[in-house]
Order: sequence, then C-alpha cells, then structure tokens
Amino acid sequence: MSFSSDVKEELSRQLCAARHCRIAEIAAIISMCGSVSISKEEKYCLRVQTENLSVARKYFTLLQKTFNIDTEVSIKQNVYLKKAPTYLVLVKNHEDAMKILQAARLIGWNGEIRENLSLHDNLVIQKSCCKRAFIRGAFLASGSISNPQKSYHFEIACATERKAEQLRDIINSFEMDAKIVRRKKYYVVYIKEGSRIVDILNVMEAHVALMDLENVRILKEMRNSVNRKVNCETANIHKTVNAAVKQTEDIKYIQSKIGFEDLAEGLADTARLRLENPDASLKELGMMLAPPVGKSGVNHRLRKLSALAEELRGNEGGELL
Repeated sequence: MSFSSDVKEELSRQLCAARHCRIAEIAAIISMCGSVSISKEEKYCLRVQTENLSVARKYFTLLQKTFNIDTEVSIKQNVYLKKAPTYLVLVKNHEDAMKILQAARLIGWNGEIRENLSLHDNLVIQKSCCKRAFIRGAFLASGSISNPQKSYHFEIACATERKAEQLRDIINSFEMDAKIVRRKKYYVVYIKEGSRIVDILNVMEAHVALMDLENVRILKEMRNSVNRKVNCETANIHKTVNAAVKQTEDIKYIQSKIGFEDLAEGLADTARLRLENPDASLKELGMMLAPPVGKSGVNHRLRKLSALAEELRGNEGGELL
C-alpha cells in the first residue's frame, strides 16, 4: 500500500462519538464524490462513488451509525481496462436521502439541491471538531499525500473553485498555509511544506501516519545535516590543499630566483617548513616553528611570501619587455 492509502485506511477506522462531527464528515464525502439523481416521480436517490474501499466502508458506517438507515453497496469491475474496482454506495429511499442531505446542509428545506452539492452557510462546520471531521472526510473522498521518502505534498481535488476556496479557508483556520492551483478540470487545495503536512495529519487525527512522517523527516534532516557537514569539510580540505599547493609554488619560485638568505628570519623558516611539509596545516606549521607561532601569524608570513613571489614575477615580466 502507498503512504496515502495507509493514511486513508487509518482515518477510515475512526468514528467520531459526536453526531454533529459525523454529519460534517458525511457532508464532506458527499460534496466531494457524491451525486443525486431524481426520478420522474421526483424521488431522490443519493449515491457516492469511489475507487477506495476504505472510503466506501467509512461512508457506509457513518450513515448507519448516524441515521440508522439501509444502504446498498455495489462493486463495478472493468476487466477489459484493468482498472481498479469502483464502489458505489446508494441510498435509494427518498425520505432517507432527504434526511441525509438536509442534515448535511446540501439541500434546502424546499428540496432545492445546493449548487454542486456545496455546503450552505457552513452550518455543519461551525465547531472546530466539525471542521476537523470535514477535512478528514474531504481527504478520504478526493485527497492524496505523497510518499514522504520522496517528497512532501498533500492535496485535495475539488470539482469547483467555490468548494476549493471553502476547503482552503477551513484548513487555514488551523493556522495552515494551504493554496489552490487549477489542474485540468479540478481545483486542487494543496500543502507542500513538511511541517505543515504533519500539522494537517494532526488536524485529521491520523496520529500513526503523523509519527511515521515525523520519523522520515527526522532521518532526512539528519542525513541532510551530515551531508552538509561532509560537503563543508570536503570544500575546506580542497581549499586548504589548493592554498598549500600555491604557497609551495610561490616559495619554490622565490628559492629559484633569490634564495632564502636575504629573507627575514621568520619568513625563511616558514618557507623551509612549508617546502618540507607541503601537507601540514597552518596550525601544524606554527607548532614546528621556534618559538611556536599561531595560525594567523603563519598565514601572515605565507601571504608575505606569496606577495614577494608575485612581485618577482612582475619584475621578471618588466625585464622581458
């Protein structure tokens, strides 16, 4: 199973004790993947269609526990296209369908269906606990989350911009930073930052998935920290080696042109030690001197030697001209 499927499986096994929270979750599922058909006799039939068995099971349980009504579940399998089976949960009884739609505020008391089964005035999500339930239902119905081993991405696809804006505002009421992007015919509410995805899992009360994600984040951060340190140390080593090679070249040039006899005593000693110990660090060179000299002192002397080498090279160029 994918990480997204694991999260949905965990959420599908949760059942709120409060009836108002169950209604909010039902409202989200119907709004995201539900539809209403009306017969010639103006009888309503409510259907929810999903490719995820966990969603179908959760919706079926919510209806049974909340309204104590009979539902019909069917499975469609397209053998030729080799697609995943589709689960269809039907409420065929008109009175039962009306009861659900009215409780979820997806239909007016006069029987008028809200546009695209959108919520009306947010009446079922006024409480914080109901907002959590609504987000949970929306994610179950049309959400996904990427494998945290590869990337951090949480999203819920909505059929209309209005639904996406409403869902984004509900999510952001928990101090998130959800955004909306248009993708083909859908409006996708998404979160990309790892810490925010941890927060949204906490909001939906997917605590097992949250811990799994946190463990992955910790390991990735530790690995990145180690890599940064290794890269930094490698860069410092390259820098030190390149500097030592340049210093050695400058000192050999000085030796070939004027020798060390006319150099100040400190410069001459430092020059000889560098030639004898091309791989030594500045600190190690300083400890070899008598009396010992600090890193800054050794560096100052080597800079003087490099400046002298450049001066000699410049004079040589002038003589050639």
